[in-house]
This record gives sequence, structure tokens and C-alpha cells, in this order.
Amino acid sequence: MRQVNFVIIFVFSLALVLFGIENTEPAVIHVVKGVQLQAPLSIELILAMGIGAVLAWVFSVWTQLQKMLETSQEIRVKDTRIQELEEDVQRYRAEIQEQQRLLPAAKQTVEDTDAEVLTAQ
Repeated sequence: MRQVNFVIIFVFSLALVLFGIENTEPAVIHVVKGVQLQAPLSIELILAMGIGAVLAWVFSVWTQLQKMLETSQEIRVKDTRIQELEEDVQRYRAEIQEQQRLLPAAKQTVEDTDAEVLTAQ
């Protein structure tokens, strides 16, 4: 992928240089009313492309920051859910252990009543 990016950037830069060589006559830029600059057309295009590249980079960094914030919020939500589920598991384990303690006692009670019934007969 890096090689493809390099080729695209190289071809684009080469085209820009060739265009700049062919267009050296001065052009006027009207910044605001009453303010104008005069520079070769190739310089103006290079500046415009540079400003565009900087804005694209700033936008890219901004979107990456937003994605990182969203990801960190999702992680916090998932951590909270994991903690809740772990607490549920511990509570269920405690309930199961308590029920297991009661089950043998219930078996003994049934066996004792069965033994009493047999001895009474």
C-alpha cells in the first residue's frame, strides 16, 4: 500500500511541477476587497495545494481523536458491564453454594423420616 501511495504522490507532484514550469506568468489574487497579491500561477497553485494538504491533515487528526474518544467511552461502558456481570456471577455462586449446603440436609431429613417410617412399621 505504501508503494501505491508513493506512486500516486510522485505522479501528482510531477504533474504539478510540469504545470508550474509551463505557467510562470503572474496572476492576481484578490484576498479581500482592496487587497490583492500578484505571484506566478504555479506558486499560487502550490500554496493552495499546501493549504489544502494541511487542512486535510488537521481533519484527519480531528477524526482520529473523535474515534479514540468514542472507543474509550465504549471501553468504559464494556468495563462497567463486565464488572456487573462478575458481581452477578459471584452472587450466583454464593447462592449455589448455599443451596448445596441445604441439599444434603434435606436429603438427611428425608432419609431420617424414611427410617422412622420403616421402624414404625
